[in-house]
Amino acid sequence: MTYLVTGATGGLGGYVLGYLRNLVPSSQIVALARSRSKAADLEKDGIAVRVGDYSDAASLRKAFEGVDRMLFISGAPGNREAEHANVVDAAKAEGVSFIAYTSFANAGNVDNMLSSDHQFTEDLIERSGIAHTFLRNNWYLENEETLLRLALESGELDFSAGDATVGWALKREYAEAAAQVLAGLKASPSILELSGPAHTYRQLAQALSRASGKSIEARDLDGTHFVQAMGAAGIPEAGAKGILGIQELIKAGDLELQSQDFEAVLGHSLTAFDEAVKEVLHL
Repeated sequence: MTYLVTGATGGLGGYVLGYLRNLVPSSQIVALARSRSKAADLEKDGIAVRVGDYSDAASLRKAFEGVDRMLFISGAPGNREAEHANVVDAAKAEGVSFIAYTSFANAGNVDNMLSSDHQFTEDLIERSGIAHTFLRNNWYLENEETLLRLALESGELDFSAGDATVGWALKREYAEAAAQVLAGLKASPSILELSGPAHTYRQLAQALSRASGKSIEARDLDGTHFVQAMGAAGIPEAGAKGILGIQELIKAGDLELQSQDFEAVLGHSLTAFDEAVKEVLHL
């Protein structure tokens, strides 16, 4: 059996490889990287590396030769639909028997700036006929690091998501779940909604207060004032508007999903919220 992890030099892929090595022999693991130089450390650790780029269909076909099970980590936004089509087409052509794909929470039932590419890719995989599990990841707590660090400096956690909830969890926890599914030691359903316990940004501010020992006030701002606050904190306007876009989809309820799938896959509880905040900030 050969297990391939795409995006192996990224943060999520690196975590996955670490967990996967405890589940299957390292000799059966293959890491996909865009260049051999980027994956030099993996080769030193005894992981076989194949070079392939989502934009280069021929390179993917060569990289997927002899692969049985694959973790398909979604690419960066931009030309994602065409690139993801290359991945699925190459997997089908080379006889990959199973794909675990990192998707978006409740994909197919929400419509936002992040979900459409994932809806497209899920449909591609379904039509390919390849057995699969869609890992519908909710939201990495690490994605909030900028807001959390600004809050530590100012004493105020600024947000614009109202009372909507998010199923935050740590990136390594999503990676552990992905490794479990990829290893295939037990059957997985075609869809796993990987969402942690629901928390609001006000609860995030409270957790930060407890984790840091500092008093952190939660400030729910409208979009204009949120962007202004980010600008005053030194965030470029484009970056501030990007963060606001995420806040708006959260406010719309697109991450308000409760599911028991996450802990069922892991076989243990997720990290307690306060401890997870500490881990993200290295407190």
